Amino acid sequence: MGRGGNFRKGRGGGRGGKRNRDDNRGGHQPYTRYPEVVKQNERLEGYYNDLLQLPEEEREQFWAALKRELPNSFRFCGSKGHALAVKNLLQTRYIPEITRITYDGAVVEPPQPVPWYPDGLAWWMTTPKNVIRKFPPFSAFQKFLVSETSVGNISRQEVVSMIPPLLMDLRPGMTVLDMCAAPGSKAAQLLEMIHRGEEARIRHVIKQFGGSVDEIKSADDDAARLDADPSDDGRATGMLIANDADYKRSHMLIHQLKRLSSPNMIVTNHDATMYPSLRIPNPEDPSKPNYLKFDRILADVPCSGDGTLRKNVNLWKDWAPAAALGLHLTQVRILVRALQMLKPGGRMVYSTCSMNPVENESVVAAAIERCGGPDKIEIVDCADQLPLLQRKPGMRKWKIMDKSARVWNSWQEVEDHAKSTEDGITPSRLVESMFPRPEGSICADLPLERCMRVYAHQQDTGGFFITVLQKKAEFKAKPEEVRPKEKKQAPKRPLEEAEGTEEAKKQKTENDEAAKTEDVVIEEAPVEPAEEAKAEEVAPVEETPATEEPAAKEEATETPAETPAETPKEAPKEGEVQPERKQKQQGSYEEPFKYLPADHEVIKNIADFYKISPRFPADRYMIRNATGEPAKAIYYTSALVRDILVMNEGRGVKFIHGGVKMYVKQDAPSAEVCRWRIQSEGMPILHGYVGAERVVVLKKKETLKKLLIEMFPKIANGEWEKLDEIGERVRDLALGCCVLRVEPDGDDEEFNEHMALPLWKSFQSLNLMLPKEDRSAMLLRIYNDTTPLINMGIKRDAPKEGAEAKKEGEEEVKAEETETPAEAKTDVTVEAPAAAEEQVKDAEGDVSMKEETTA
Repeated sequence: MGRGGNFRKGRGGGRGGKRNRDDNRGGHQPYTRYPEVVKQNERLEGYYNDLLQLPEEEREQFWAALKRELPNSFRFCGSKGHALAVKNLLQTRYIPEITRITYDGAVVEPPQPVPWYPDGLAWWMTTPKNVIRKFPPFSAFQKFLVSETSVGNISRQEVVSMIPPLLMDLRPGMTVLDMCAAPGSKAAQLLEMIHRGEEARIRHVIKQFGGSVDEIKSADDDAARLDADPSDDGRATGMLIANDADYKRSHMLIHQLKRLSSPNMIVTNHDATMYPSLRIPNPEDPSKPNYLKFDRILADVPCSGDGTLRKNVNLWKDWAPAAALGLHLTQVRILVRALQMLKPGGRMVYSTCSMNPVENESVVAAAIERCGGPDKIEIVDCADQLPLLQRKPGMRKWKIMDKSARVWNSWQEVEDHAKSTEDGITPSRLVESMFPRPEGSICADLPLERCMRVYAHQQDTGGFFITVLQKKAEFKAKPEEVRPKEKKQAPKRPLEEAEGTEEAKKQKTENDEAAKTEDVVIEEAPVEPAEEAKAEEVAPVEETPATEEPAAKEEATETPAETPAETPKEAPKEGEVQPERKQKQQGSYEEPFKYLPADHEVIKNIADFYKISPRFPADRYMIRNATGEPAKAIYYTSALVRDILVMNEGRGVKFIHGGVKMYVKQDAPSAEVCRWRIQSEGMPILHGYVGAERVVVLKKKETLKKLLIEMFPKIANGEWEKLDEIGERVRDLALGCCVLRVEPDGDDEEFNEHMALPLWKSFQSLNLMLPKEDRSAMLLRIYNDTTPLINMGIKRDAPKEGAEAKKEGEEEVKAEETETPAEAKTDVTVEAPAAAEEQVKDAEGDVSMKEETTA
């Protein structure tokens, strides 16, 4: 079902036409046009024509689709109710405007819902990105996309990359691991599923014990019933661990996921082939170690990415079979490790954006074989799921092209060829697990047709491969076979090199302990021989394998196996002073996670000031510094996240982020005022438990608009009267932070969004403590207003009010600055995230290519 349109244009021109400036002379050089990429590759086309055996007409459609540019696509994020509200705004405000636009003499095709995505929350359109960005009639729509992307209400994501989470059957209360998560679009989908219905459940609980929160209207959502996740007063008890092997990309991952304000999230930085086991409490015998097994796992693994030819046009000239061959064993190891960490009865999804069976069906078959065969691992038939999604079945037979472009039909054929050579060595990179299983083997009859292949011409997407696996029973993974030429001299394992050190002794104890309690194996992977790491064979995608980290492993080590060469980590910049923190193995520094006792003086002070209900757990507050005392921010996590961070401290697990920033330290006008104000991202979690003494209720649309546009509106000397319905309330309110609860009165259909926002009152003024982009996005969404924000804190033409007023004005500006996007980063200084405009430009941009290419 192709969605052919009038506005498809190839991107082969790259950055052609871009003007280069001569900064020294101030002049302009002539336009530089980069040569257009020719969308042809004889080896690529020959291999897939022979492999796929498509009918001639369909074959033409297949290649024609791969040579067109992808549609623009995006997904509405967050809670279901909120996502539906933002979607409604697109339909009622922007689509009617777009349908009146003409470009190049033709009427523009408006955005359309992706037919197979649940609840119509994914959309796409065929108008090229550069037209949307630069053609004036699209200005309002472009501002909407940028604004809602910046605050996390829209995710720019290719539609096929949305498929894997939808097949995981993830429900509230479950634990899920995303093994190769950056930049985080799929992880965000998983996190939304964990919190599905939570808002309604919490409101229901608060109402039961006398809260004043209005009942939410989301009755048709099964997950909103309290019995969907009942054990923690309606709060989500599940957890997402999002992992990435690259340290910098793990911080990109944090930026993507923090917008969902989830205390049920951990970000880690590990090589997925050697992901460590995580200790959790043992309710039966606390003295015995217990290790976490996941309900669901997503392994969207690094791959050669030839399914992304429409987006990454350089693949047309760079494609080489060696790219896929070099990743096969790494993909098998990731899949085996995922299955080891899965609960019996648990489900996992393996996916790639490659069309090559050496990265797909062969990986699935090899992993199942190593894990004990179909008696242990089942391929799930998903034919009845997403019924409107067009797909092809997985392959049972396939051929392999080696780096010299020779095609092989079976491993027997390779062995016969090796016997005919003088040295008896098989062609470079080929291993037995790449080929279909021979008759009589344990996995010869695997139902690989249950795997799912999505091709570009079927519904105008990229290429993708998805398999759903279910673990039927525990197993001990078989060791991976070592290739003949590697048997001559096995590399020394890092743990052996470090033998005798205190760290190595400690790790050996951990390995032995884990081996007794878990029937699993992690393999040490030696560096690949240099002759097979030639530049022309490197996969033409952003692939950053991590260095080996034996200190993070929890299982006994067995036979070594092949892996791509290590990538060295960046050294500190010249002249950069590093804080005195514990150095981790890859040279990165992270502050430790320390939990505060419930009776800590600061926690008690906060609870007293905000009159927080004793039903809210006070034993889940966490800080990020080695002293163990609150300094700048206090985080909140779920109980399971707390247990994992505490029980795995000092065990080599590389935690990068966890929980939600709940409070930040704020200069206070007097000693009676709590210096810890509620952070905006923590407000949705806490507000229902705050006492009425610190709550301001707002019902009128225009009052909220005034607070959004004006920063630090004055309330002294009768100015409070200008705040309409909340004027008297804020006049009489004690100084400090409070909750502004927005409860629309129902008079305006466009103003129906219930919100809880942090509000700060000082002697002279009031301020809504929101980042500027959140204010602007809310103004645009609710009021269709692009009015610039006005800082009322310090007016140059205002009469002087004495030194105290001047000092307060300076404090107000400081308070406003602490709620800027920079504060949204972790306490550790990291590279600033890309601006929302850049995120919108390329549907997660070229830096986020891994979402559709290398997971």
